[in-house]
Amino acid sequence: MRRKTRTPPSPLPQRHGVDPVRVRLPAAGTWGTVRDHLVERLSGAGSGVVDAMFDAGRIVGADGRPVAADAPYAPGMFVWFHRDLPDEVPVPFPVRVIHRDEHIVVADKPPFLATTPRGGHVAQTALARLRRELDLPALTAAHRLDRLTAGLVLFTVRPDERGAYQTLFRDRRVRKGYEAVAPYDPGLDLPRTVRSRIVKERGVLTAREVPGESNAVSRVELVEHRDRVGEQGRPGGLARYRLTPATGQTHQLRVHMTALGVPILGDPLYPEVTAPAAAGDFRRPLQLLAHSLEFTDPVTGEEHRFRSGRTLAAWASYDRWAAGTYDGPSDGQ
Repeated sequence: MRRKTRTPPSPLPQRHGVDPVRVRLPAAGTWGTVRDHLVERLSGAGSGVVDAMFDAGRIVGADGRPVAADAPYAPGMFVWFHRDLPDEVPVPFPVRVIHRDEHIVVADKPPFLATTPRGGHVAQTALARLRRELDLPALTAAHRLDRLTAGLVLFTVRPDERGAYQTLFRDRRVRKGYEAVAPYDPGLDLPRTVRSRIVKERGVLTAREVPGESNAVSRVELVEHRDRVGEQGRPGGLARYRLTPATGQTHQLRVHMTALGVPILGDPLYPEVTAPAAAGDFRRPLQLLAHSLEFTDPVTGEEHRFRSGRTLAAWASYDRWAAGTYDGPSDGQ
């Protein structure tokens, strides 16, 4: 039986709430040195960047000492380093903590802020912010919320308990409720349960529905609507919807609402991809809110019922949004 290799603790501290990168050298390979492997593995960075990191002593081993560029390749060896942080426009809205105990933190995330470091969003993420603001360097996310979606996210305080909370989401034992603002269609028969098969291909911005057995199930209910006369006298209006996903496919609610003919307001991807807003333009947030989170705590046995304190801008400022004069939220709502 193959024994699992224990991962040594990181010799480098976090930087701006962001963990260092950990690389384990593969058991098999033809690289002569540690540098050779990292140049190939980090091909996007370029050999000059990797060499500069070695020269600056930024690549270290398990003992925290710098690894030499010509150090012989050692299968199974771990090295750590901090990547240069990308230039990020600060998201000017707070992450509100609505619950904190010795096991979990529940945060009310604003739109435009990623949950965890990924791609060009690293320090400007809910996780990195909370680690810094709460002085909880071991904080981890139990699940993720899309960057453009606002609302409730569950974080775990103790690394050894993270798996128990992640299992809740994997086994669909968390009851999640969303609210959305989208066009009102009086001919749309609601409530209804939408079932379809959704696929999201790597490198493609949007998810899509395809034939086959359903893997995405959403309950859609109409909460209330407001009629108005649209441009050139055409009937129009907005509605507030309650969305309850039974599954968790990428962009599931956004895809299902689009398929019903009522795409969520402020969505830059559905029903069609539009030009991204300029960096720092936070005026038209996606009108989707993770409003409620309910579950039985797997560690304490406590019944949790959390509610977001946010409201959706298109509903709270309906007249200005409908007239096209809405100029952005003051706090990310």
